[in-house]
Amino acid sequence: METRLLGEKEVYPNKEVLEKVLGESYLAFNALIENLSNEKYALVPEWRFYKDGQSWLCKVSNKKKTVCWISAWNKFFKVGFYFTEKTRLGINELDIENRIKEDFSKSENIGKLIPLIINVSRIEQINDVLKIVEYKKKLK
Repeated sequence: METRLLGEKEVYPNKEVLEKVLGESYLAFNALIENLSNEKYALVPEWRFYKDGQSWLCKVSNKKKTVCWISAWNKFFKVGFYFTEKTRLGINELDIENRIKEDFSKSENIGKLIPLIINVSRIEQINDVLKIVEYKKKLK
């Protein structure tokens, strides 16, 4: 069963907390954050506690535009992207794992947005996430 973690407002998700929660998948998380923060992507990850979900989420932004959200789960983390009907088609053009495309094609709309959620536990998955980040960052 999937359990979202980081539900205590007083416990900021610093390196030590995230290492404990994510276990071996912390290496993948750290690699992703380092890539997102480097010159190529120049994105800003920011942890905030959200009352509606009663947990900490990492919002990854490019200026005022939200590129993706990261949430911590038991021994893995989720990276969530949101697309519109117009922008969802570009995902099929990306050189990413077919399973991601298949799962995304079955996603149900949340209002006008279509979620693309990737469960990440291995560092090998980061390249696919970064390709989606690049695509999302280019969108208007």
